[in-house]
Amino acid sequence: MKAAVLHEIGGIPRYEDFPDPVAGADEVIIEVKAVAVETVDKRIAAGTHYASRQYTAQLPAIPAFDGIGALPDGTLVGFGNPRRPYGALAEKTVVPKGAYMPIAEGIDPAIATVLGTAITGMSIKTAAGFVPGETVLVQGATGVAGRLAVKVARLLGAGRIIATGRDDDQLREVRALGADEVINTAVADEALAQAYLDAKGDGYDVVLDYLWGRPTEVLLRSLIPQTFAFPRPTRLVQIGESAGAGLVLAAESLRTSGVEICGAAKGLGPQTMQEVYGQVVAWAQSGELTFDVVKVPLSDIETAWQRTDLRGSRLVVVP
Repeated sequence: MKAAVLHEIGGIPRYEDFPDPVAGADEVIIEVKAVAVETVDKRIAAGTHYASRQYTAQLPAIPAFDGIGALPDGTLVGFGNPRRPYGALAEKTVVPKGAYMPIAEGIDPAIATVLGTAITGMSIKTAAGFVPGETVLVQGATGVAGRLAVKVARLLGAGRIIATGRDDDQLREVRALGADEVINTAVADEALAQAYLDAKGDGYDVVLDYLWGRPTEVLLRSLIPQTFAFPRPTRLVQIGESAGAGLVLAAESLRTSGVEICGAAKGLGPQTMQEVYGQVVAWAQSGELTFDVVKVPLSDIETAWQRTDLRGSRLVVVP
């Protein structure tokens, strides 16, 4: 079969022949239909992700660990956990029986690859207990997940949505998607802190943080109150770290600000995951939630892997 094959950590996957997978006991062959290439896939291949050793211990290997495909009986499913060295970026892969779930009818496989990305936006509800009318700040709203988070917040009934990013042109696009105000984080710390204060109005109820690092450090400092008045709670949901893996968190940033920090996985379980996924699917089927994808054939993987021009669209590889 043809596949995207990684020969060395830090290399670029190449389109070439690879042995067909053979199903063992309690395994099934999946005919791959679509695979979203995400930052995590590239970081694993580069050796910079904490799970890199797990997925690149045996080389050559096929990158990506989930996608959309068909079972031998033709049922369309979302699958994960391929047996290494088989990954998702191939014409076929092999997964444990049960490591897949049916995809709702009427959804393009390429779109189905991105449905899970919208679930991070749903964490304003599952992790932060969002209620309609609240103010939401999306830190890092110009990426694929951030743009979807803005759309999800609007669909859930946010009163105000503030979005941050580093590019004015892309921030204008995010405003068109539903953000009420935007903040460019590519300014000096003092100016950024003032921008957070100017935009917060009565306060940020929920912060969805895809950035961490410097912008969030500045945000947390800006929320320290100047008086002894009782603080308004701000629930910050930590999701990504595209601006840095760490920050300096002053004690007073928590002690007096009313800020509560949790991870995006808070509140998730089998039932809540089914509920939020069902909501995202329903929005997709109705057309209320739209997804921007760029489809490329598997044969173009070397060029596609290195693309930097997607501007908030998800790269989806179609074998």
